[in-house]
Amino acid sequence: MTNNSNGRLSEYFANDPPSFFDELTNNKSRAKETQPANAAETNSSNMLASTFTGCFQPPEYVEAAEADEPITVSDEVRNLWQLPTPSEPGKQATHLITPGLHIANDLPDPISIAVTQHLGQAELQQRKILGVEDVTQDERGIRTLINAGCFRAAVNLTGRLLTIYGQGYGRAGQPAKHSPHSLQLWFTRLALLAKLGEYELLQAEAEPFDQLNGPDVFYEYYTEMYKGKHGSIACFSFRLLLAELPIYLGKPHLALDRLSELHVISNEIKEHYDRLKNANAAEFWQRRAERVLQSIINCALMMKKFSMIDDIMGGMLLTRSTLSKEEQRSLYSAWGRIYLQIGDIFGAEQKFAVSRRLREINSPPDLRDLVDKGLIAVAKNDFPEAYLIFQKALHLDSGNTMILNNMGVCLLYAGKLKDAINLYERAINLNPQKSLNESLLVNLSTLYELESNNSNAKKLNLLRLINRFKPDLNISVEICLKLQATN
Repeated sequence: MTNNSNGRLSEYFANDPPSFFDELTNNKSRAKETQPANAAETNSSNMLASTFTGCFQPPEYVEAAEADEPITVSDEVRNLWQLPTPSEPGKQATHLITPGLHIANDLPDPISIAVTQHLGQAELQQRKILGVEDVTQDERGIRTLINAGCFRAAVNLTGRLLTIYGQGYGRAGQPAKHSPHSLQLWFTRLALLAKLGEYELLQAEAEPFDQLNGPDVFYEYYTEMYKGKHGSIACFSFRLLLAELPIYLGKPHLALDRLSELHVISNEIKEHYDRLKNANAAEFWQRRAERVLQSIINCALMMKKFSMIDDIMGGMLLTRSTLSKEEQRSLYSAWGRIYLQIGDIFGAEQKFAVSRRLREINSPPDLRDLVDKGLIAVAKNDFPEAYLIFQKALHLDSGNTMILNNMGVCLLYAGKLKDAINLYERAINLNPQKSLNESLLVNLSTLYELESNNSNAKKLNLLRLINRFKPDLNISVEICLKLQATN
């Protein structure tokens, strides 16, 4: 991928995407609501949506903020990748990449469909969200839609733009020319489909790309167009997304094979720059290799390969000499939370203790410390204590839905059902755009069912709020609100 600037799509789809461990390893130490560490995950309760380890959560490729690239390198360093060699000497590689859209029409809006079914046309009139026709028909329009959280509309716009490239509906298997822009559009589209949980369509449209090993996704293939340029036209994030794809489809073994190969190549490129004494480039590829390792940990969690996780965390991720104390803290915290997932409270406490010792001397507990401490209290079934700890954490990051979710769970297990409901409802009323997230909605809908046999009216009120404030959900409205389908 070219190092785009000036408002290009890469501002929203980082070449090195945030990882599963974002809320743990982000230098800004800010928990991301999209991948929270849910206190209830350490319990056997099946009440809550899984939102941290234990089941795979897609990485946040889709961002509405500029992506940080801490190491700036040239395109030559960024795109370094070996052109595939033909299987037989003297023959050219012939496997070309010929993608196309697999749906003729736009993705429908499932929230509109649910509102029409459950509340009627009059309520639907209150739905005011951006559509494809409301933005410019270019990548700036895609950015506008992503920024507004209108991910399905953004998918639909990528479809229009790819059709212009001759890669629209019915074009799969037909010859195609690729450019940095067309491949960026495909990556954007597939990343959005992953975010929305549209895995069947994602699998179908990703299949022609395989692992981006076709000769026509390298600059050398287009000698007249890109004279003298070498390496991959496709961005590294695209390769990573395709390697991770089997995880979404419940095939972690296949993903592990693909990710392991991606890690080997990234490491080889890093060693190449080590030999050239290019420290900046070597560090850049070191971080990419580490990003792949984090995805491998996701696979290992699904496959219950806990010794592999220990080997990666202790033997690879934590060995880099340039790790800052804050990065070390983050990794030890992540390691401790993984130990909680497997029920090893003592092991988790040990990792959290190391994380705490790496904090600045005499500095008060920060958000990470408090969440770690709260999770330990939950693991020990001390829900009143956990609630107080999460309450302190909320003072440091008011409105954080991960913390609010945990507080509600603690209240429930402490026997305070109505207080838990009030907590969630208050959070939604104060900030509906932020608090109407899938995990909190599933929780609140479940609490309504526990509270009363007549929970449907309250769920429909939630649907009204979703209609007015939420452009998209990544699970169906019926699952989110536990609504019964009506005839």
